[in-house]
Amino acid sequence: MMVQEKPDYVLFDENTRSVVFGYQQNAIQGMLNYDFICQRKTPSVACIVNPTREGFHVCFWGPREISIPMYRTLEKALENHKDVDVMVNFASMRSAFPTTLDAMDFPQLRTIAIIAEGIPERRSKMIVAKALEKKVTIIGPATVGGIRAGAFKIGNTAGTLDNIIESNLFRTGSVAYVSKSGGLSNELNMIIGTNTDGVYEGVALGGDRYPGTLFIDHIMRYEANPDISMIVLLGEIGGKDEYEVVEALRAGKITKPVVAWCIGTSAKMFPSGVQFGHAGARADAAMETPDYKNKALKEAGAIVPGSFNDFDDKIKETFDKLVAEGKAKPPSDVKPPVIPIDYKIAMRDDIIRKPTTFMCTISDESGDELSYAGVKISEVFEHGIGIGGVIGLLWFKRVLPPWGRQFIEMVIQVTADHGPAVSGAHNAIVASRAGKDLISSLVSGMLTIGPRFGGAVDGSAQMFQPAKDSGMTPEEFVLHIKKKNVNIQGIGHRIKSVTDPDIRVTLLKKFVMENFPSHEYLDYALEVEKVTTAKRNNLILNVDGCIGICMLDLQAGIGLTKEEIKNNVDLGVLNGLFILGRSIGMMGHILDQKRLKASLYRHPWDDILFDLPERPPGWEENK
Repeated sequence: MMVQEKPDYVLFDENTRSVVFGYQQNAIQGMLNYDFICQRKTPSVACIVNPTREGFHVCFWGPREISIPMYRTLEKALENHKDVDVMVNFASMRSAFPTTLDAMDFPQLRTIAIIAEGIPERRSKMIVAKALEKKVTIIGPATVGGIRAGAFKIGNTAGTLDNIIESNLFRTGSVAYVSKSGGLSNELNMIIGTNTDGVYEGVALGGDRYPGTLFIDHIMRYEANPDISMIVLLGEIGGKDEYEVVEALRAGKITKPVVAWCIGTSAKMFPSGVQFGHAGARADAAMETPDYKNKALKEAGAIVPGSFNDFDDKIKETFDKLVAEGKAKPPSDVKPPVIPIDYKIAMRDDIIRKPTTFMCTISDESGDELSYAGVKISEVFEHGIGIGGVIGLLWFKRVLPPWGRQFIEMVIQVTADHGPAVSGAHNAIVASRAGKDLISSLVSGMLTIGPRFGGAVDGSAQMFQPAKDSGMTPEEFVLHIKKKNVNIQGIGHRIKSVTDPDIRVTLLKKFVMENFPSHEYLDYALEVEKVTTAKRNNLILNVDGCIGICMLDLQAGIGLTKEEIKNNVDLGVLNGLFILGRSIGMMGHILDQKRLKASLYRHPWDDILFDLPERPPGWEENK
């Protein structure tokens, strides 16, 4: 859709579409909220330029969500949105100058608002010169923007939604104003909205010494617009721009009533050289003082109050006179649609409640500091509880004693790797050599962990806990399992035996015996081992079984009930230690293969038994 032709005196209307330069989410949402209460048919923000990324920005249009396209360059944005003729430039002080110059090279842009303040005066003059050449209307720099009531607003103009509604800016009035101050433009919105039929259009020029447009530029637009009945001018100390309005009034170029006031009359009470808030708000000569300007405006025919306190009265008197003369209509009573309160705001103010769909009882990062089971992360480091302590907090929601933390860290160390031949490491290596990334290769190896690889950690605990807790003797337990025709989980080793023990098991047993407050489950397992090794000396307690059974003693030692221990075992908590530990080794193998630049793995033919029939049954009959 192409830009619709507008008269030269119209900057914005209910069909105006803009591009916002800079990812200012609150300002964008504010513009859309305004669109909605003005009952626009389309959002005023057509697209966003965000130099750091592209995609879509999701925001609200009244009660529902919409997405706005986001581009890295202005060129791409305007190429895809031919209906855009306004740019709201939120670029920083450093980049506002080049981005504005570049924007003026796109003929479809008729108006550019520059929000940034502090642009060097020399550069501001260059912007103004190019704008005159390109016939582009510049609002700013250092501006809050402007508003076309009931149709379009720039960025954060007019403040909060409550203020906009109270000032009746959701509907079109017939009074236009121009101001330098963005903050005082909000005051004008309220004064005009409550004393007349409301604002038609308002522009805040910005407080820099060299703004892109002047009072006279906008006032002459207002003079040419038949929908505007009267004009309000709010000048200030410093500069001589108001005198162009004085000359136009004297020459009869402005025929509509102009209510004017220049603020800063208190400056005469201070020593010379006092500067107010804006860069241009400083009087260096008598002509730049508010008193001098107000006198000149009044003599030229403007309606000037005695002080700012009477400004609203003069505006009301002037408008009422226009109504009496039939040149303006009384304000209409229009109610804007209601915009739902943002969820975050409603939650912050405790005015809504909603049921949660997700519950977490182990960690919380929604506050000022991340916490594990109620322990702040700073305390985790302060007390040096290590990875074993973190596992205790996150897996068991318990503060583990030093012996418990140390045992868990021992388990992670002894399970970290078992060479490249076991299924997990083998699969991870094959995937890595196939060119897969670290995560994909790791997952390939971890997916082999199960009943035949690593499962004995859980399995041993699931067998030994009920046997010990029920009072079954070791001999009865072995016989019971034999009758079920299954192997005892955690018992047996392919290589190690009674005479050649697994040093990992030896280290774990020694630590438990010396440090755990009790080790009844380990004692029971060792009695079972005596029964099994009497039949064959390699039916020893292996490392998986030792870990699973000692973890029963650890949980009992920290005060968990038998039911809580069983629940943890059934949940797979113990096997989690094997998964955590073994992933360290798998990642090591993956990185090792990548450093070696190992080629794609192909299994050798001589290591495969090819046992095919000569022909499948029925081949001869059906060939």
